[in-house]
This record gives sequence, C-alpha cells and structure tokens, in this order.
Amino acid sequence: MKISMVSEHANPLAALGEVDAGGQNVHVAELSAALCRQGHEVTVYTRRDDAGQPESVRTEAGYEVVHVPAGSARYLPKDELLPHMTEFGRFLAARWGADQPDVVHAHFWMSGLASILATRETGIPVIQTFHALGAVKRRHQGAADTSPPDRVRLERLIGKNAAQVAATCSDEVFELARMGLPRAKMSVVPCGVNLDRFGAEGPAAERGAKHRIVSVGRLVPRKGFATAISALAGVPDTELVIAGGPDHGKLADDAEARRLRELAQRCGVADRVHLLGKVSRTEMPALLRSADLVVCTPWYEPFGIVPLEAMACGRPVVAAAVGGLTDTVVDGVTGELVPAKRPDLLAATLRRLLDNPAQREAYGVAGMDRAHSRYSWDRIAVDILRVYEKALPERVAPSSRAAVGRA
Repeated sequence: MKISMVSEHANPLAALGEVDAGGQNVHVAELSAALCRQGHEVTVYTRRDDAGQPESVRTEAGYEVVHVPAGSARYLPKDELLPHMTEFGRFLAARWGADQPDVVHAHFWMSGLASILATRETGIPVIQTFHALGAVKRRHQGAADTSPPDRVRLERLIGKNAAQVAATCSDEVFELARMGLPRAKMSVVPCGVNLDRFGAEGPAAERGAKHRIVSVGRLVPRKGFATAISALAGVPDTELVIAGGPDHGKLADDAEARRLRELAQRCGVADRVHLLGKVSRTEMPALLRSADLVVCTPWYEPFGIVPLEAMACGRPVVAAAVGGLTDTVVDGVTGELVPAKRPDLLAATLRRLLDNPAQREAYGVAGMDRAHSRYSWDRIAVDILRVYEKALPERVAPSSRAAVGRA
C-alpha cells in the first residue's frame, strides 16, 4: 500500500523537547517505520521550517520525509500556521496528482485541512488523527489558548469530511461524538512504544537522593510539572528530575523553566528539583530506569507516550486521571491514577508508594507486560491498517468535500 502521512508542524526528524516537538513527532516517525517494516511505502509531508533542509530525506527506517514549502522557511509556532495551509494543500495536490497514494493519514487538525483540500477532486480517502482537540484545549486553557479562533469549527468539518477518524484514546471518542461525528467513523488506535529502545535491561542514570521521581515532557504549563513540584514539598528524601525543554544551557532563557524554578524556591524544594533540559532519545531509557516512580501530571493529555516508555522500562507510573492516561495506566495494576491539579493527593500517593518497594516492583512488572502485549509499534501498525482498509472500499465522493474548500 502507498501511504502518505501529513504532519504539518511535527517533523519526524526533529529533536524532541522543544515547544512544538513532542509526542506527535514520535508517533509519526515510529508508525511510519512500522508500516515500512510490513512492506508498505510511506512518505511523510511536513512543513519546511529551515532554509537548509533538503527537499526530501530517505530515512534509515525506510520512509521518506518531504519538506513542503508553505510560508517562509523558518520556525513558526504551530498556532500561526493556519494561513499557510492553502499553500501546503496545493503542494500536496500537485504531488499526488502525479503520484497518487492509496490513502492519506493526516496528523493534527491543520494537516487534515491541507489533506482534504488536496484530495477533494480525487476521492483519495483521508484518515484523520487529531492528537489534540481544540475544544478540550479551550476548556482547560481558557483565555491562554492561542489556537486560531476557527479551530473548533474547522475540526468538526475535517472530521465530517475524513473517511475515518483514528482516535488515540477512548476519551477522545467521547469528545468527537460531542462534536457530532458518528461513532461508526471512529476507531481507537493508541500510540505505541519502541520496545527495542525502551526496556528494563540496560544502564540507569546516576542518581543522588534516597528516592528519585522522574517527569518528562515539553516545558509548557499544561504538562503539570508545577503539580509535581508542589507535591514534592510533602515527599521527603526524594529528588524530582524534569526532562524536556531547550538544551540545559538555554533553560535560563525559557519562561516556563524560570517559573518552575521560582515555584520550587517558594515550596522550599529548590535543592531537590533538577531541570535537565532536552534529553536525547538515546539517553531517555537510562533516565527512566533510574526512577523509583515516573510521574505524569498534565492538566489534560490526548495520549501520553511517557507512561508507555516508563512501563516498557519496568518502572511504575503515577499519572493524572485525564485523557489517554486513563487507558494506558491501569489503576492499581500498572500504577496509580490521581486527580489532576491536586498536589496534596499526589504527595500522599508518592509517599505511600516510595515506602512500599514491593508494590512498586509489582506495578513495574505488570506495566512491562502491558507495554509488550498491547503497545508495540508493530501491533499499532496492524491496528491502523485495519482503519485504512475500512476507508479504501468506499472512497468519498469529491462533491462531499467541497464544504471544507469553502470554509
């Protein structure tokens, strides 16, 4: 099968940890690689954000990355990319007119917009994975939401015009139904974990305090690192290591890093909170293995790759009971779920588990089993191929896509 992946802002070749580089980049890269291993031809289209990028790159995993000229070749925050999606779509239409794929898989809502604009005269089926929904973001961030005002309306149109929607978790299915999408059009296809890279065997990073908690993610407020820092005040003899953001030498210039350090000072735990900055994918397994607990406390989370990576490394997870984390972490089996934004309850859970190594060990073993049985990327690729096959027999008529073109 010839598959076109569209990921307008999340380049699978990008370094992780910066503001707009995270789980979606990993998802697109690993899914593309897994599909190539199964004999499919995969091309990823992403926006050129650096004048030095080549037009295309053939990766060692077998998929091709095409850098699409849409707007100036420089970094732009993803919330500023909407005006360039028409140009992005025109490029895709020209490329696919000469070399038509069997299916298009769009990642994030703006990729969906460009993909549907590009395929409206062809009937090529578009599979949509939103990764995050504007309505959920607006609900949690309120006035701090920087998304374009039309995002929610356009997401609804994209969902209705896509042949199938691959939701990353069961909570997203509920949200999509509230948007008016029919349940028959939705399938849950979660993110996966690279089991060759993340495993219990291997070196662990050096550590200092009696206990270590590790938290990983982009340095943005919604990731909830402030909750973990506030909780640390009630967890003695424990260090909190936070990985993510810019290089360590640039953390002083990062507004969120400064905010978190100031919070740690106010909470009296500055000496036990360590911001590492960006940690490479090759170094991440050793960091996770060094943890007694891996903590994920976002305000909301469409899926969350870090708990899977921790589980694959045999580490127990304490996570906020939000979004995809409620699918991944089986409460009382592979870890524990706590209410979001409740540092008091988080602290109590951390103290109890740090005092109970047998329970942590049991969670770690169960988590590793779950990661291997359900979340390998090869298993996820089989799941997404079933979704593609649902779309292939009933190609959407070009006329039904016209509404998005007039949006």
